Amino acid sequence: MPAQHPSVVFIGGGPRTAGILERLAANRPGLAEGPLQIHIVEPYEPGSGRIWRYDQHPGLMLNSAAQDVTMFTDSSVVCEGPAIDGPGLAAWAAGILDGSINDAPALPPHLQEQLRQLTGGTFPTRQLQSKYLEWFFRRAVLALGSDVRVTVHRDTAVSVEPQGADDDRYSVGLAGGGTLHADVVITAVGHTDAEPDARSAAWSAFAARNGGFHAAPSYTTDVDYSPVAPGQDVIVSGMGLAFVDLLVLLTEGRGGRFEEAADGGLRYLPSGAEPRLWAGSRRGVPFHSKISVALRGESAAAPRFFTAAAVDALLAEHAELDFRSHLWPLIAKDAGYGYYRELFTGSPERVALGWDEFAGRFAALDWYSSARHELVAAAVPDSELHLDLERLDKPFGGRLFTSHDDVQAAVAAYIEHDLELRTGPDHPETLALFMALLKVYMELGRLVPPERLNARSQEDVHGWWHGFFSFVDSGPPPHRLREMLALHRAGLLHFLGPGLAVAADDATGEFVATSAQSPVSVRANAFIEARLPGPAVARSANPLLRSLHGTGLGAEQHLLTSDGGHSTGRLLITSGHRIVGRGGGTRNRLFGIGPGTSGWGAGAFARPGTNAAPFRENDALARKILEALSGAGRPRTAAAVGKA
Repeated sequence: MPAQHPSVVFIGGGPRTAGILERLAANRPGLAEGPLQIHIVEPYEPGSGRIWRYDQHPGLMLNSAAQDVTMFTDSSVVCEGPAIDGPGLAAWAAGILDGSINDAPALPPHLQEQLRQLTGGTFPTRQLQSKYLEWFFRRAVLALGSDVRVTVHRDTAVSVEPQGADDDRYSVGLAGGGTLHADVVITAVGHTDAEPDARSAAWSAFAARNGGFHAAPSYTTDVDYSPVAPGQDVIVSGMGLAFVDLLVLLTEGRGGRFEEAADGGLRYLPSGAEPRLWAGSRRGVPFHSKISVALRGESAAAPRFFTAAAVDALLAEHAELDFRSHLWPLIAKDAGYGYYRELFTGSPERVALGWDEFAGRFAALDWYSSARHELVAAAVPDSELHLDLERLDKPFGGRLFTSHDDVQAAVAAYIEHDLELRTGPDHPETLALFMALLKVYMELGRLVPPERLNARSQEDVHGWWHGFFSFVDSGPPPHRLREMLALHRAGLLHFLGPGLAVAADDATGEFVATSAQSPVSVRANAFIEARLPGPAVARSANPLLRSLHGTGLGAEQHLLTSDGGHSTGRLLITSGHRIVGRGGGTRNRLFGIGPGTSGWGAGAFARPGTNAAPFRENDALARKILEALSGAGRPRTAAAVGKA
């Protein structure tokens, strides 16, 4: 292919880039037909990338069932480009078994066995997901056509530099010494590591001075836990998905195993190599499990209160929106509407009013009004069925525990109750709440321009709202909570309670963990921060992000607040995904997307049939790329020089 053809460089080749490639293929007719060069810079396998790579512990799993995973932009997605349906993970697995997937990858024996046991409700391993993502990537590349040359560089991008003052072209420097030249550059680096912040760095230094162990926030499977000795006490901060992975690596990963007990629970059979974990967090409980119950009542509907019309009316009235006072009441009301719709239509024996009467009265009331509480109290006799989002967010809010045993009993009972609600047959309203929150989460980025939120609200969206949604809707498979209980009964997992605080005691060289709501206090020489690092462009371990910040081509998002403001650490982008430079300007053909940017973000794959936000974003960005390419000038310099 001649070198003068327009060219695109993707920095990062994980599932987000694969999804954009699929959308480029779908949208090319009529927008930017003709020869094209695409370069993908990815040190890991393209399609899966670092986070979803095959080379990780085989026991690590998705927190989504196979039937809830697709990479295809199906007909539910509202976008300008054409929908092109295809098999989600469950259908892909079935297609490999029946031979209908004729370009199936070669799978090792243990994954072939997983295929044979897989159902739509199975939570697949990340190894199996990696093969699906890599297959999708290859399919997306083929769909681009013979006049598009895609070159994968198993390398790391270290810099982006404009060529000329008119934004016409860019050069991308590679760690291996090569340089790529492009008309359009897209950074899609996904979750990246960051240099530890001051607090974590101080803890690491403290551990090193005292012969202890400290793990700063990182992708769990990439941390070396070998210094943690069998039987050693370990303080763990965080009880989300990273904590779930940590349990796998430090228990089954060290030779232990679970077996079904006669009472229906699980029993853990230790290998003797496990440490003893003391876990706590702000809430003091793990994320809610995923749900296996089915709806009984009317099918879930689109949001009724958090709608385009409602948000447009707020935007017309207010120069800036406040998440807590303007948006959350609508979101909460939609959550309540979905929850009670299932309760009333699926379990009418539990309520004292008909759905139509309740729905009409509910719709007319503000979320925070006392009248709403009175309506619910009159219509739903069992107060345990009243939706209390505050209690959901803070399950032990205000409770003071009297002893270590009190904390253990309360957290274990909480986990058991959560499993009853989410896996037993009698509470389908939990699924309705899940669906209502998911639909709103997917709509937020489409309906609310980030620049129209005040500074506090932008923090709320990325912080509290994302955290609350993840806590309720993005938890682990149910059997992971059963395993937690088994580890707790085996004496290998203790709970510290809510309001966790960790300090370093210089006098003893130990870490000290305490709870704001209990008398529990634990001392240990090992401390693990079980969470992903927050975004931090300036401190990123990714050399490309550091380069963007250093040269001023990219800037961290800065929020102006009454106390002067602060940086969120996120790469600042416009609503059209253009990267914003230090001076506030943008360049026409330099884009950024993914979890480390100031965009709302919504993952890389999603449930089929949900008008998923990442697929809408992929389509819109693909069209912007093609429109930029259609104006790319000639002649062209070499597409790649040096070692690339």
